[in-house]
Amino acid sequence: MAKVRAHSRDPSSDGGGRQALRSHRGDPGFEVAGGRVSDGTPRLRVQCREVALVRVDGAGRPAGLKGEQEALDVGVWASHGARAHSAGGGRLLRALVSFGITLAVFAAVPALASASQLIARNTSSERLAVSSDGKALLTYHAQGKLQRVLVWGAVNARPPSESARATEFRVDYSGGWGTFRRQLWKAHRNVCRPYRGPALPFLVTACTAPDGSHWAIQRWRRHQANFGIPPWKPGHGAWELRVSHWSGPVAKLDAWLDWSYGGRWHHLFGRLTYRGLPVHGFSTTPTGDPLDRFGRVLYLDTLDSAYGKGWYRENGFVARRPDGTFCYGFVPHTAHTGERRPAGHGTRYRLSVSGPGVTPDVSWEAAGLPGYDPANPKHVTHEAEMNALQGSLMTRSSVCHA
Repeated sequence: MAKVRAHSRDPSSDGGGRQALRSHRGDPGFEVAGGRVSDGTPRLRVQCREVALVRVDGAGRPAGLKGEQEALDVGVWASHGARAHSAGGGRLLRALVSFGITLAVFAAVPALASASQLIARNTSSERLAVSSDGKALLTYHAQGKLQRVLVWGAVNARPPSESARATEFRVDYSGGWGTFRRQLWKAHRNVCRPYRGPALPFLVTACTAPDGSHWAIQRWRRHQANFGIPPWKPGHGAWELRVSHWSGPVAKLDAWLDWSYGGRWHHLFGRLTYRGLPVHGFSTTPTGDPLDRFGRVLYLDTLDSAYGKGWYRENGFVARRPDGTFCYGFVPHTAHTGERRPAGHGTRYRLSVSGPGVTPDVSWEAAGLPGYDPANPKHVTHEAEMNALQGSLMTRSSVCHA
């Protein structure tokens, strides 16, 4: 079975179903009060930032979000080191034209900015308290300042839709003053109980509300330089503080390992679902970054690889439309500097992704495979089984069936 690139095309393999470039990106955004962003018209943002167009009232930029308006990349042209599809230039031109139209539309809208369930970066002393009326108060320090943030108005996630809005929070960085003209944090009484939900990665703290729903804050280094190279962009390696609210199951991230091209390369594939339904977006940039709030990028880390001892970021790629599947080959890549990087297969792998809607972030981790040995019956059997499994998981429109 041919294994092809995982992060360079529109989610539909036939190139159809593309949408005009929109202001909403990646994770669901939230309405923000008591915050301020940079002046000027909105700029292009991709899912690696997971930001979206929102309304902002009041003044005072929240601590810990310095550089929030800077676009940060996650993608590469091809998972197997191939050059971009020749149609990429045309897609880019169409995207730029659509983006120009978007700018013209939103230039007339005052006080617009971007946010997502990303709350802040490089924080400390985090605390979570939930009131009886369902408002979560996040307290933390960032950039030497104490910050009190109210989050409310959302739970769980909606299935992917091209017509409905993604589930989104409302957020007030002023502790209530920007929205209610009162400092609600002063009278905020915590009624949340000890956490009774599923185990979560990157957990800072969590609790279970009287209605049985769960709140959590997680912190992880979502944005890093690909291919094991040192940080080279603002935001690389930052610790992101993220909030979630849900009831019932969280997203399910399944992944398997095999070899591709007759055992030449190590290979990973899988599927992202929520409550039995695929998680995916509807449109991407030419490099594969989602252009809507339903799309998700999966971040792949590799342990003790050709990059060196320890964990390194390998790459990021999207869960595909329409089945939420993904596939990735560990092959040599060319970095932004032009340096040729070796294949990054390692002794262990970790996949991490932001949950759909306002559900928590999830991850998968497993040991890597040894080098392929065609004389080893176990390797041959494993490859055949994985090919069959991949075929049953992925629809004909999946890029892994090109």
